[in-house]
Amino acid sequence: MGTMRWSLWIVFAVCLTAATVTADVRLPAVFSDQMVLQQRSSVVVWGWAEPGERVRVKGSWQWLGGATTVADDRGTWRVQLNTPRAGGPHTLTIQGNNEIVLNDVLIGEVWVCSGQSNMEWTFGRLNTDEARNAVETADFPHIRLFTVHKNIALEPQADCTGQWRVCTPETVREFSAAAFYYGRALHQALDVPIGLINTSWGGTVAEAWTSAEALRAHGDFEDVLERIQNPQAYEQAVKARFEKELDEWEKSLAAIDPGTNENWFHPLYDDSDWKTMELPSLWSGTELEEVDGIVWFRRVTNLPPSWARNDLELHLGPIDDIDTVWVNGVRIGTTRGWDKPRTYRLPASVLRVGPNVIAVRVIDLRSEGGFGGTEEDMRIGPPGADVKACATVARTWKYKIGYTGTVPPPPQAAEQAVNQNTPTALYNAMIHPLIPFRIAGAIWYQGESNRNRAIQYRTLFPAMIRDWRSQWGQGHFPFYYVQIAPYSYGNSEAVDSALLREAQMLALKAVPNVGMAVTMDIGEENDIHPQNKWDVGKRLSLWALAQTYDQPDIVYSGPLYRSMKVQGNAIRVSFDHVGSGLVAQGGPLTDFEIAGIDRKFIPAQAVIESRNTVRVSSPEVPNPVAVRYAFKNWAKPNLFNAEGLPASSFRTDNWPIE
Repeated sequence: MGTMRWSLWIVFAVCLTAATVTADVRLPAVFSDQMVLQQRSSVVVWGWAEPGERVRVKGSWQWLGGATTVADDRGTWRVQLNTPRAGGPHTLTIQGNNEIVLNDVLIGEVWVCSGQSNMEWTFGRLNTDEARNAVETADFPHIRLFTVHKNIALEPQADCTGQWRVCTPETVREFSAAAFYYGRALHQALDVPIGLINTSWGGTVAEAWTSAEALRAHGDFEDVLERIQNPQAYEQAVKARFEKELDEWEKSLAAIDPGTNENWFHPLYDDSDWKTMELPSLWSGTELEEVDGIVWFRRVTNLPPSWARNDLELHLGPIDDIDTVWVNGVRIGTTRGWDKPRTYRLPASVLRVGPNVIAVRVIDLRSEGGFGGTEEDMRIGPPGADVKACATVARTWKYKIGYTGTVPPPPQAAEQAVNQNTPTALYNAMIHPLIPFRIAGAIWYQGESNRNRAIQYRTLFPAMIRDWRSQWGQGHFPFYYVQIAPYSYGNSEAVDSALLREAQMLALKAVPNVGMAVTMDIGEENDIHPQNKWDVGKRLSLWALAQTYDQPDIVYSGPLYRSMKVQGNAIRVSFDHVGSGLVAQGGPLTDFEIAGIDRKFIPAQAVIESRNTVRVSSPEVPNPVAVRYAFKNWAKPNLFNAEGLPASSFRTDNWPIE
């Protein structure tokens, strides 16, 4: 009986202890040491605690009080604190059943910096003297950097991953270059602390950064919103379709390529007459230099028993353009993309102790082909193992040309049901966790990935801006964006990106308190990521300094088309934002075209006629009706204002684009 009473006492004590354990007060990632809070405003501080737990928040700038609240039945809480003018460092103390003290907190101006790769592009990926100097001199203790780690979600998330860092040459190297240049310009002009929150992801579309509520109201995304309610079923259907299309593609290759038809991937195939090549290597300087078509590569790699009986990973580095890999005659996978490092999972069932035959069919669609990267990029080993724990598959391979000529491209790889371009996925995971952190405004560099839907972007982009403002609950906060730069997109004469730039220009009138930085002069014909991020950040800062911070006498925009008037055999085009006047940099004006009622545009002569007008004409068009300027994917136009800011591309017509 005594033993039973003792056992009951232990159970009671355990239950009592469990009942009295309380949850610690927690904060979202955007609240940490070295953060910046928006000056002279009512900032929201929020987090989680035990339901019913009393939470007190106090800033060291507050002489009395602070703010007190009680966690609701879901364990969430929030308070509002008034912040002083810019300064610091301060502390922010949060007390519940535990205490959190955030140190080195500055009060200043906080900006969200978002978009796709040109916003994401870090200094570590720039190769200019200016960028290297910016990094070396980036010792700004009053500029703070926060990068939201990449993530996707189907539902709005309460938190993200990231941490505030002081701006130093070490921390800025892997930070957004455009965002840094913007923040540095504000810091130097305003002499206040600057907080930059970089939440960006290369190659992404605007709808991924927009909430489900806003997309439903927009009306173009009902099908995809319904689809992501059941992602597993969608993914299975897409995968089945892809496998069918891939099988049909393989059959088409067998009709033109003896390697595919005769199974050059089979381990018993006799390759004794094949030539050898040292890999990795591109094909320039070899007999393959002029080959656009199919080339096969083979190599024998020995595996010890401990490896051959487990799954392995095969790394081949980037391959230009398409590769298919077989191991011991078993097809492993196909990858498309000249710059994508290849990584293939090899199941133990296809491996053997001792010799294993790796066969790679490389398809080069155009230009130079081959294996890029370094020897370290070509290796085999346990999944996730570093280079030193792997065996090399670089150096000597055998090769043979299978086919020279045009090759049909493979089907697009099966897209996951949810990825970074799924509508709402980035808003849910990388924007919503920041709300309602008080900000001064946002800067945005995106649009390349929506260029094939430029007409839709006319309404989608303003809808996204309105959505962010509605979700933040800060009214029409400033939203400044970059007009995408010229780039060939594989067809320099096409106009799809010009239409996107037009949609971005129309947003200036569609929503209030926005601004557009024009980049017509910094594009690179064969690189979608211009190296010049300094002008990007600087031009965005001009909008902020003039419009948000009311600094006088700043010309903050390049010339923007306002109106046109036919005058005899010419058209007079008028511009806004001409500053001290229009100028032609480096010679006569270029990239103007003119058309009559036949809608056929031909190159035109253009002359600056007054401070804000240009006269456009051509003897071949005696009765002109429309003008276009730099209205194609790639152009290097030269119309600027005297302050050195370029004019946007434009068209005076609204004719359908075929």
